Amino acid sequence: MHPVTVLVINLDRDTGRLAGIAAQLERLGLAWQRIPGVHGASLSDEECARLVDRAGYGRRHGMFPSRGEIGCYLSHLDAMRALLASPAQLALILEDDVGLTEDLPEVLRALAAVPERWDMVKLSAVHGGTPRTVLPLTGRHALTVMLSQCTGSSAYLVNRFAAQRYLERLLPMRLPYDHAYDRAWVLGLKVRRVDPLVALHDSEAPSTIAAVSAASGQSTTPSRKFPWYRKLSTYAWRITNELRRVFHGLVQVQRERRRVVRDAAATSVAPVASEARGE
Repeated sequence: MHPVTVLVINLDRDTGRLAGIAAQLERLGLAWQRIPGVHGASLSDEECARLVDRAGYGRRHGMFPSRGEIGCYLSHLDAMRALLASPAQLALILEDDVGLTEDLPEVLRALAAVPERWDMVKLSAVHGGTPRTVLPLTGRHALTVMLSQCTGSSAYLVNRFAAQRYLERLLPMRLPYDHAYDRAWVLGLKVRRVDPLVALHDSEAPSTIAAVSAASGQSTTPSRKFPWYRKLSTYAWRITNELRRVFHGLVQVQRERRRVVRDAAATSVAPVASEARGE
């Protein structure tokens, strides 16, 4: 079984969030390492121009990226570098506002026991993703393949192969991180989801990406969304993207379920062969 290193992404200013996630990890008996988050507002225009395909992002996402989204994206790639710089084979990547359930350690052990079945596993999600079970993990949890969009990147498990692939293929930035890192058919990765989830995306936590007005509770950042007539290429790209997701997912489901059947058959044949040899 491969050991798992825990990496927590946290902006320097968010000391309260760090204390909160630290308390959760201590309760679960998980050691962790802090990954300093990239403060997007501190990036220069030259850095953003080098790291972001602004036109490509606009075509795919129907808006231009905020500095906060760029910082979030780069923070996750820094976590990949931290994994590759360590001797660990697997890393649990956490954003500092995630809520962790008591089942997390058991699920991590189960996933570490079957590393050949995945490259990245989502442990939290904003959208369901239409999961289809391909392998039981524990008495309550299963490894699944997603057939629809499943955004969110507040908790996921990643191996060294996926970390290297992300660093090779996710720059320049052309989508928000949680829209880019699970495109398995583009990245050549086995992307999975645990069902039920063992980490909860904290939708109640105040955003550290967009400024919020204390009086109104509304974002003070001007809308970055394009008007509908500038989003026709975005609509076309999204339809194509989701059709590819469904097709890829269905192929993966069938492939994984056949593997489960083959493994079960091999396990049942082995004792029979041993008996025949008189063992």
